[in-house]
Amino acid sequence: MRPIAICQHERNQGPGFLQQYLDRYALPYRIFAIDEGDTPPSKAAEFSGIVLLGSNASANDGYSWLRREDQLLQDALARQCPILGHCFGGQMLARALGASVRRNSVPQIGWGKVLLTRFSEAHHWLGPQREIEIFHWHFETFAIPRGAKRVLFGTHCMNKGFAYGPHLALQSHLEVTAESIAAWCEEGAEQIRAYQHLPSVQSWAEMQFKLDEKVARLHRVAEYCYRSWLTQVAGCPPESQLSHTPLTARPRGGESVGSWLAREAAPQRAMQ
Repeated sequence: MRPIAICQHERNQGPGFLQQYLDRYALPYRIFAIDEGDTPPSKAAEFSGIVLLGSNASANDGYSWLRREDQLLQDALARQCPILGHCFGGQMLARALGASVRRNSVPQIGWGKVLLTRFSEAHHWLGPQREIEIFHWHFETFAIPRGAKRVLFGTHCMNKGFAYGPHLALQSHLEVTAESIAAWCEEGAEQIRAYQHLPSVQSWAEMQFKLDEKVARLHRVAEYCYRSWLTQVAGCPPESQLSHTPLTARPRGGESVGSWLAREAAPQRAMQ
């Protein structure tokens, strides 16, 4: 199996749980630390999969490393080399597929629930649940590329994820750990204070509440997602060897999308 290329752009935004998952099954990978001066590859031929992590940069910036990553994604798309984008990485994948990246209506920082769409791709990638709680930290959002399927949506950002063949883009973070969330909050303390008046931005105390429980649930979703992605990576062990903790299915006849959105928005209106 050729290694998986992981592009890391910030010191505190490493592969986290994804790296732990790859190590668990002794799957090869190579981390390109862009923040430390590494040059990202521009060709996908020597890799079995491509992962792009978060960044403080915008996908619309013109940095040289960003242009090389765009070349890498274009080559990976041409070769059907699976791509997995976390937050900024998801925005880069959207741009590579011809969709726009723009400022979101509000910044979103902290834990928040999102809904899986009814497309079969959503459950293939993220499991049988209808609602999941994931970690967010972003100011921009992507449009859904032509031919892709939206797999996640939320109240503060409609496009939280899309699938395109063997490729997946997430406008969120599945890879975070309790330690990395603490580091982000320390680094981004000024951002949290600046936007604390918005219902889409949590305080550090809110993010820390039952943190271990939230991270454990997040990692169960991440494990399901990473397993689904890896089964499409050339040379990866069979699906049966990449075990995961079963997720709880949503009961039949559960809450409708409209009811869920109204319920989620109600406490936000009360805070305004």
